[in-house]
Amino acid sequence: MSDTNADQGIPAPEGSADIIDTDYEIGQDNIDGSLGPFGFDIHNPVFAISGIAIVAFVFYALALPEQAGSVFTWLFNTVTKTFDWFFLGAANIFVLFCLLLIVTPAGSVRLGGAEASPDYTYIGWFAMLFAAGMGIGLMFFGVLEPVYHMAISEPLGVPSPFNEAGELIPENVDAAKTMGLAATIFHWGLHPWAIYAVVALALALFSYNKGLPLTIRSAFYPILGERVWGWWGHFIDILAVFATLFGLATSLGFGAQQANAGLNHVFGLPIGPTMQVIIITCITGIALVSVLRGLDGGVKVLSEINMAIAAVLLLFVLFAGPTMVILSDFVTGLGAYLVDVVPLSNPVGRDDTGFVQGWTSFYWAWWISWSPFVGMFIARVSRGRTVREFVICVLIIPSLVCVLWMAVFGGVAIDQVVSDPANSAVKAQVIDSYNPPLSLFAMLEGLPLSSITSVIAIVLVIVFFVTSSDSGSLVIDTITAGGKVDAPVPQRVFWCVFEGAVAIVLLLSAGGLQSLQSMVISTGLPFTCVLLVMCFAIWRGLQAERRA
Repeated sequence: MSDTNADQGIPAPEGSADIIDTDYEIGQDNIDGSLGPFGFDIHNPVFAISGIAIVAFVFYALALPEQAGSVFTWLFNTVTKTFDWFFLGAANIFVLFCLLLIVTPAGSVRLGGAEASPDYTYIGWFAMLFAAGMGIGLMFFGVLEPVYHMAISEPLGVPSPFNEAGELIPENVDAAKTMGLAATIFHWGLHPWAIYAVVALALALFSYNKGLPLTIRSAFYPILGERVWGWWGHFIDILAVFATLFGLATSLGFGAQQANAGLNHVFGLPIGPTMQVIIITCITGIALVSVLRGLDGGVKVLSEINMAIAAVLLLFVLFAGPTMVILSDFVTGLGAYLVDVVPLSNPVGRDDTGFVQGWTSFYWAWWISWSPFVGMFIARVSRGRTVREFVICVLIIPSLVCVLWMAVFGGVAIDQVVSDPANSAVKAQVIDSYNPPLSLFAMLEGLPLSSITSVIAIVLVIVFFVTSSDSGSLVIDTITAGGKVDAPVPQRVFWCVFEGAVAIVLLLSAGGLQSLQSMVISTGLPFTCVLLVMCFAIWRGLQAERRA
């Protein structure tokens, strides 16, 4: 089994490893051939059912946009109101499970075998983790969310800093600001990265150590045995494709709206669906080039470029803004998060239903929908790390980066709001009119060199857009090729184009952005159940491995 894996681009375990004895070979159920000059090598049930279902969905949303919009709205409201407790409770379990792995002997297991060495340096590894895992979301919500939670803080038990006339109440500012940052950190800290870590660890463990294909179904071998290669496994992988595709489409929709807003803000280009379709089409074309270059030649290079640009913009905002205030707020907000993380993550008896259902439930479903994509991507670049090293790095370090980003961008924006609320562009775009795509550019407008930094921000949004699209294409292609990581290039092109098409269709439907959010919620719900079972499978799989 391990030799076959190596032939398909998955390295065999190095040193001692508990290889599972199975007759299944990667690609044995695949159909390969060519259509003219284009080759294909696809896992028939997974590729065919996923492709046909998504094509049918696209035609439905295009043919009946009003009806589709109503259905999407109903889905979003029903799932968030009915299953908010389930999303919150499951995310808590994922965090606790990751912390358990850090402190138990299972953390000494090395991914790839006892003698495996890392494929990438820490810098390259961190860059790919950061760019793939949170990119567009940080750009879209970095200013919006801290300011929004600061201004609408009463549901979280803190008096609002504004009265009914929109005037500032100075004595309420500090508490509201701290709660705004704490609530934002809650959504971008340990919980989302724990979700990613669970999926990534399952994929890495069962592929690199157990000799199974690099697909979601492999993690369920300890539970299903050989049945995992049948329809149970097909269902799991198909669900992973749906979750990944709609999670990515949501991010691409956010990115298109923000890029459109930035281009309008800087260059005066029109805002609207037509422009957003053009943006998605152009960026999908750029992503295709990166897809054709593969993981090392495309995704890795773009991720490192992205990391550098993001660091430059972060440092500029930090030092161009009230630096000491930002750093102080960062420490205060982090402390408030550590104090409030338990009540914020409490799944029952909540009065702040708008926060739980409108924000937290959506976020957890979004991260869970992204988890097959980000998890497989992290697994592919994390071979050679111990489980403890892996969990600490995936859980803690990116969380701190996200927290710092939110504290800097949100801190500057909040300072602009409370320092001069009457003339604050951020207040006008976030609090008065709620225009999320423009929030970042409104904040940059209040700093020096805004014409330059706004262009940099647009470039960063676009590159985050590209890294998400091409990484997602590689991952979906691997799943629908039965675990092969070197499937024919036209298949990756197919999925890259499909991602853009789904994002366009959902944006053009009557529900617009809520259509994107509805599909994330809908696919995230069943996949949450998959992740909960996956935790049990990981624990069983680690018990048979030799400690490093």
